[in-house]
Parts: sequence; C-alpha cells; structure tokens
Amino acid sequence: MKKGKGLFRQSILSSQKRSLQSDVPHATCKTIKEPGLACIGVQSVARLIFKLGSVIMLASRAFLAKQAAATLARQPACLVHHGGDWGNWGNTNIAVVFSGCGWWDGTDVHEAAYTMYHLSRNGARFQIFAPNQQQMHVMDHMKMQPSTSDNRNMMMESARFSHGQGTMQMNDLAKLDVNSFDAVIFPGGHGIVKNLSTFSKDGKDCKLNNDVERVMKEFHRARKPIGLSSMAPLLACRVLPSLEVTMGYERDETSRWGRWPNTSMVQAVKSMGARHNTREPYEAYVDEKNKVISTPSFMWETDYHYHYIFDGIGNMVKHVMRMTAK
Repeated sequence: MKKGKGLFRQSILSSQKRSLQSDVPHATCKTIKEPGLACIGVQSVARLIFKLGSVIMLASRAFLAKQAAATLARQPACLVHHGGDWGNWGNTNIAVVFSGCGWWDGTDVHEAAYTMYHLSRNGARFQIFAPNQQQMHVMDHMKMQPSTSDNRNMMMESARFSHGQGTMQMNDLAKLDVNSFDAVIFPGGHGIVKNLSTFSKDGKDCKLNNDVERVMKEFHRARKPIGLSSMAPLLACRVLPSLEVTMGYERDETSRWGRWPNTSMVQAVKSMGARHNTREPYEAYVDEKNKVISTPSFMWETDYHYHYIFDGIGNMVKHVMRMTAK
C-alpha cells in the first residue's frame, strides 16, 4: 500500500515538473537537443530575472543620487561641511575687509557676522582688516542723519567685530599680504561707497582707497577668489576689467517681501564695463573666469526676511571656498 502511494506521489511530481518546463520560453531554455547542455530550468530563469532587477535597482539609485546632488547644489542654504568638501579644511586662510561698523557709515553688521559664520562653518581660518583712516562721517542710525560732532577711525570701528584675541585681532589693511591668504571677501554696507571709495561723491568716476585698489588687483593677478556682497562689486568693477557680477535687480520691483532702492548702483557698474546678472538675494553669481563671486544681500531691503541674506552670503562663501581648492 505504501509502495502504491509512493508511486502515485512520484507520478504527480513528474507531471508538475514537465508542466513547469513547458512554461519556460524556448529562448531561455536550452533543451537536450544541444548535446552537453541541460535545461536552465525555472530556478535559473528566476535567478536571472532577480539579477536583472538588482542591476536596474542599482542604476535607479545612482540616477536618483545624482539628481539629489544636483538639487542640493542649487539650494540657497550653504552646505554643512564637517570633512572639508570645499577648500583645504582648517588650512584655508581668508582675508575679510571691513569699512567701519554700521550699515549707513561702514560695514553692515549682519553681512559681517554672516560672512564670518559661514567661513567658520566651512572650516576656514580668517582675519579681519580695515584701513587705519578716518571714515567719511558718522551716521546716527536712529535719525538717519550724519553726526556733526563725531569723527571715527575705520579700523577702530571695525574692531567691534573682533574679539581681540589671536588671529581675530583687527589688522591694518596696509599690512594685508596676498601671499598669506587664499581669498579675500568684502562684505557690504555704505562704507563701500563712503569710506573705501568716493562713489557717494563721484559716482562711476570714483577713486578707491589705495590699499583697497592694491588688494583687489593683487588677488586678481594671483588668480585668487574675491567675494563681494551688496555694494562691494562697485569696488572690483572700478579697477578690474570685464567682470560679471550681481547686485540683485536692475530696477526697483517693490513688493510686500522687500524692495530694491539702490538700482542706480547697478547702472553705474554697467557703465564701468561690467556685465550685470539679475539674481535673488539668496543667490550668488560666479564669474568663473575672473574668480569673482557676488551676492545681492542687502541691496534688497527687507523688514524681516533676513534668512534670505544669510543664505545668499552662504552661497557666496561656499563658492569662494570651492575656488580655493582649485
């Protein structure tokens, strides 16, 4: 009886095996008509399909990773670096040039702080400089009027950004040596047009502070990156030929988000021979040929959207660091 059950079960299994083999396409199953070759079988076909699926999945992952990287590269926020993706981590030296302390008569405090923050975040060492000279005037930032009874030194005012220790100590711009630094950055503020140049008086025919002009030309000649925010492109465009920069919009398009009241400076830059490119305040424009990176920042006046300025300066610093690695 047991022998009969065994034969019956064996007959059923043989029938199922023939049925499965008959379902396999002839293109994928080599029959015994080819001597020495056995049928691949259902399991082999399944393994082949599994391997093909794995290859497709890996290719899809690589494609998605590439797309994600491209998307991240276009984001306004500065990339967070912990391993030195840009520049030489911990050994990239950046000079930062100030023109006083305060939007209306020196370097804007936000642009200065954001610049130093992003340099720190990107692993750079930096030192701050300013001319050891008197500034044009002192503004009452409450009344928006010049003070007639006060006169201040640019270097002493800029020292407010320094903690006064080690390499963070304030330095005289006259002592800035291009050979000691990998790049230079000029944050914005009205000190650009009042203290570092005569633009507020002479417009497009302005003259630059002697050391500012020297620094610009030396870094450009040495093929080292120059970072510029808000009004600072005026300085570079005045003494360097054929630059491409951004100062934001070319006309004031006031909205509930903000306004562009200094578009006359954009026209001045164009009259100096530079090419202007429209960008949002959170973006940066990169002149790869001249290694000049600019961002509109506070050329765009806003009451509370300061994070856009923060992101724009972050993008500028990111590209400055990238170019120091070349």
